[in-house]
Amino acid sequence: MTDVEFLLWVRGPAFNTALFIMLAGILVRLLEILLLGRKANLAEARGSAMAGGLRTLWHRSIPDRDTFQRSGLVLVTGYLFHMGLFVTIFLFVPHILVFERLLGFSWTGLPSTVVDATAVVTMVALLTVFLHRLRSPVLRLLSTGSDYLVWAVTILPLITGWMAFNRVGLTAPLLTGVHILSVELLMVLFPFTKLSHGFTLLMARWYNGAIAGYKGVES
Repeated sequence: MTDVEFLLWVRGPAFNTALFIMLAGILVRLLEILLLGRKANLAEARGSAMAGGLRTLWHRSIPDRDTFQRSGLVLVTGYLFHMGLFVTIFLFVPHILVFERLLGFSWTGLPSTVVDATAVVTMVALLTVFLHRLRSPVLRLLSTGSDYLVWAVTILPLITGWMAFNRVGLTAPLLTGVHILSVELLMVLFPFTKLSHGFTLLMARWYNGAIAGYKGVES
C-alpha cells in the first residue's frame, strides 16, 4: 500500500467505521443512563430542581479558593488542555472542513499559526498532568491502565497533527494518514473509556444539583 492509498483508506473506510462505532457507543451509553430511571420522589419539594441543577453546573465549573490553593497545578493544566483541545479540534480550518462535510455547515476558524501554538501548549499541559500523576504517590496508586491509555490516545492526535502540520519526518500523505488514524483510535475508544465524560459530565452535574435543589440544599 502506497502512502496515498493509505491516506485514502483512513479518510474513507476507516473514518466511516470509526464514526459509526463512536456514535453507536455514545447512543448506547446514553440509553444505559436514561433507562436506569429513578424512583419517584414522594417528598415535598423544598426548592427548585432546575435552579439547583443550573447552580451546580456553574459552581462546579469554577473552582473555589481552597480547591485552587490545594490543587492549583492540576486545575490550571486541566483547563489549559481542555481549552486547547477545543481550539485545535473545532477552530482549525482543515478540521472545520471535515465538520462541514459531516454536518452541512461551517464556522470561522483561527489562523493556523495560532492553532499550532495552542497545540504545543496543550501538549505541554498534558505532559505536565502525566508527570504529576507519576510523581504523586496517591495518584499513582489510584491510576489504572485505562487512565494511561486515555492519556495516550488524547495526546497522540496532537503529536501527529503537529508533525503533519510542520511536515516533520515523513511524507505529507503518510503524516496526514497517521494523524487521521490516531484521531480514529480516539473516536473508537471515546464512548467506552473515561473519555466519555465529554458527554456525561454536564448531565451528571445537573442531575446531582437538581436533586439537591429539590431538597432545598446546595450541592
